[in-house]
Amino acid sequence: MCIASAFEDPYLVPDLAHSGIDAVAMELLPRITRAQSMDVLSSQANLAGYRAVIEAAGTFERGFPMMMTAAGTVPPARVFVIGAGVAGLQAIATARRLGAIVSATDVRPAAKEEIKSLGATFVGVEDQETAGQTGAYAKEMSDEFRRKQAELMATTIAKNDIVICTALVMGRRAPVIVTQDMVDAMRSGSVIVDLASDAGGNCAATVPGEAHMTENGVTILGHHNWPARIAVASSALYARNLLTFLTTFWNKNALAPDLPGDDDIIKGVLLTKGGAVIHPQFQPAAAA
Repeated sequence: MCIASAFEDPYLVPDLAHSGIDAVAMELLPRITRAQSMDVLSSQANLAGYRAVIEAAGTFERGFPMMMTAAGTVPPARVFVIGAGVAGLQAIATARRLGAIVSATDVRPAAKEEIKSLGATFVGVEDQETAGQTGAYAKEMSDEFRRKQAELMATTIAKNDIVICTALVMGRRAPVIVTQDMVDAMRSGSVIVDLASDAGGNCAATVPGEAHMTENGVTILGHHNWPARIAVASSALYARNLLTFLTTFWNKNALAPDLPGDDDIIKGVLLTKGGAVIHPQFQPAAAA
């Protein structure tokens, strides 16, 4: 029972089954009300979004809020958040609390109102393709959409001081949204924080696991495992998620978890049981 990253290793699930291990992948937890207190991705993403802004503020060489002093006025930082899932929304809220001017984008129509409700400006391509986006995770978009998005991103990113990337597609490599040309167009001293670095990164210039500065003076933070950078809080929430899952499905008589195959939560997370691959998304890989 853990975050198994099952999509990243094609041999993981067959090997677990072959070893007779009953495996639960918590990242596959369905986004339903009953499962909210067990949702490890949400709890960790929430902290990652907060930490992203704190680290951006520590790296940025000017202040976040507008400061009017006798010596002159310091303008507010402009922050652009890519992806308005749990991490993105927390990043928006945190940047707003620090006094930045915040804008954000997401391909899901429902995210527009969530972005605006936090006091940020929505930036995005709105067409029939985005109207078909539903659920907690974005789906892969067409080449035409990516072209229109790239044009909008190029003009928007050039105007901002800090870009926070959080866009992920479940089971796929993170889409590259910030191209090298967009990085080159940013002002010296700007900061890009790439929370998608473990999945390859939303920025073409991200080096997963590293923080570095480009030739034009843009700092890119591509650390691995962003929740670990706020370790005490992330460990506490992760432990609570696992404890809630265990207590919900604990069989007091058998002193072991009971994983009923007809339960919606178990259907979503159970990878292997009794030496067999249970999850339908991984059965073809196991058969191969």
